[in-house]
Amino acid sequence: MDGTPAAPNTVNRKIPVFNNAMRYAVELDRLDAVPLGKIDWSPPEVDDEIDFRYVPGPRLARQIIDAVAEQGPRGRHLRAFFGCIYYAAARPAEVASLVLADCSLPDEGRGELILAKSTARVGSAWTDTGESYDSRGLKRRARNATRRVPIPPVLVRMLREHTEEFGTAPDGRLRRAARGGLVLTKEYGEIWAAARRIALPESELHTPLAETAYSARKVGITLWLTSGVAPAEVARRAGHSIAVLHRFYHKVLERRHEDNARIERAPAEADETP
Repeated sequence: MDGTPAAPNTVNRKIPVFNNAMRYAVELDRLDAVPLGKIDWSPPEVDDEIDFRYVPGPRLARQIIDAVAEQGPRGRHLRAFFGCIYYAAARPAEVASLVLADCSLPDEGRGELILAKSTARVGSAWTDTGESYDSRGLKRRARNATRRVPIPPVLVRMLREHTEEFGTAPDGRLRRAARGGLVLTKEYGEIWAAARRIALPESELHTPLAETAYSARKVGITLWLTSGVAPAEVARRAGHSIAVLHRFYHKVLERRHEDNARIERAPAEADETP
């Protein structure tokens, strides 16, 4: 809108929307055929690989989440929200829909989350119900598909403490606004930004390091991969396809394979040492 070129991701995201509009025009007999194939133009190349310079490490992610709890009642309410994004590598829209009945929270040991919905804010003009949020199935999955994610004891405790202090919404959701609605993207973004200012040194505040809450999901996925969890299992837990996981986390996977090769060479090299 300001006359500068749009980002490649923006261009590629809007091409299918425009193409669908043309196809709909064909259905209405406004056009004889979709004309886009006649245009001599190629979409811009997109580098999907994550820039790991700006993905926080596990320690920093935990420090930011701890700093969230220092932001008053809103911060305490959202601490477990960010905990789910990091420890379960869940998308924010998935955590917003999480209900207590889909959480296994034992007194001791590991628990489990069943992610079943994704609730994104799209604006009331774009939903059938007139609500500003649209409740959908999991991303790129059948509408009734679910995803089971084991969670560590630290997140189990977070969620138990959350329900003890704040209870749930009438429909069982763990996260809710003051009037029972969904937590706004703007609200949790403000809390994350405030916690980030506490946890990061001054020299890194003006960099993209841990810039959004979504970066906590990237930390969680990276931690699983570097810990040696099989890529197929990481993809399943994160709700990615194997192809997408390799495209986004290629550098991490490559490094893990190098580490495995070193481990495999170690016994032979030890036998050769006098």
